[in-house]
Amino acid sequence: MPLLRRPLARVRGRLAVALVASLSLAGCALTVTRLNSAQKKPNNVWVFFTVEKGDEPVAGLKAEDFEIYEDNELVSVYESKQVIQNPEVAAVMYTMLLLDVSGSITESGSSDSLVDAATLFTDRVGKTQKVGVYSFDGDKEIRAVVPFTEAQGTAVGGLESLRTYKAKDPSTNLHGAVIEGLKELEAQLAKEKKPLKFGTLVVFSDGTDRAARFSRDEMKTEIIKEQYKDYELYAIGVGAEIKKAGLDDVGRDGTELVTEQAEVKSAFERVANRIEQHTKRFYLLSYCTPARKGQHSVRITANSKSDPKGKGSLEWDFNADGFGPPPDCDPNAPPSFPLKTNGVSVDGGDSGGRGGVKVKASASASVK
Repeated sequence: MPLLRRPLARVRGRLAVALVASLSLAGCALTVTRLNSAQKKPNNVWVFFTVEKGDEPVAGLKAEDFEIYEDNELVSVYESKQVIQNPEVAAVMYTMLLLDVSGSITESGSSDSLVDAATLFTDRVGKTQKVGVYSFDGDKEIRAVVPFTEAQGTAVGGLESLRTYKAKDPSTNLHGAVIEGLKELEAQLAKEKKPLKFGTLVVFSDGTDRAARFSRDEMKTEIIKEQYKDYELYAIGVGAEIKKAGLDDVGRDGTELVTEQAEVKSAFERVANRIEQHTKRFYLLSYCTPARKGQHSVRITANSKSDPKGKGSLEWDFNADGFGPPPDCDPNAPPSFPLKTNGVSVDGGDSGGRGGVKVKASASASVK
């Protein structure tokens, strides 16, 4: 039987540790996490956030499922004209699939099952985001099998080449591959012009690091760097001795360990499903603020459709100096989030990113 490990969703540096405790006590509370926000004349406000319940995404919420409070006063939906925009207007998501093609894979007849599983994975995940496939063996460099520049549906040719691939170096440079994979994923995302960028790294391996080009501690140090704090990391391992590889150090968002090659496809399928579901937790709420001057506190409260008791909220402050029509506010206008590189804004404007903006978050559940 496969061993499935799914740690609780990480609270990404923007939320206090106390939030996790409140979630455990509340049970049916929602976690609403602000990722970015902005405001712009005449009086537009945008907020990009995620909604989760425990470790599961909350999908399908509509504009009417959110309440907007300014300075603790509910803003009328007729005044706010609030809408949910497609997150793709502001955000881009990349997933890198990093495959172990060391000698233990290519010389053992396991390549076919790996290619079949990877093909299924790219077909599913590629429907919602860009997918790149890279490989590693004992060499110091990773190799692009299917670059991110390839269109959806063109991954098959590159993956098919792995069926007959012979490792350049039959050893396993697992630690180095994770380090290089993160750097390459970041470099590819940096080419995108959209302001919000999210990366996912999925690592498959059937053994421990034998090349010793980098230590486990060096790999762990790379993983926790600031520029990767918004990344999702998953690991898939196969083999009787795979526990020794310490893949939990890689798969901080989920680790699948299976003992037989026949189970690899199912393991890839479960990770693909998790990534697919997690893309549904993103929301881009846009509204027209009635504020015309000064500092104001905003609270966005999400209300669960499936559980009337469940709700969660986030808060931040913004400045409305100079706001007010003409022209009239269009809630469907695209957001003016600042472009961020390595978590740092690289353009100016009156948008309210993380820097200099007070951010709070809360989760709660109504109790009879």
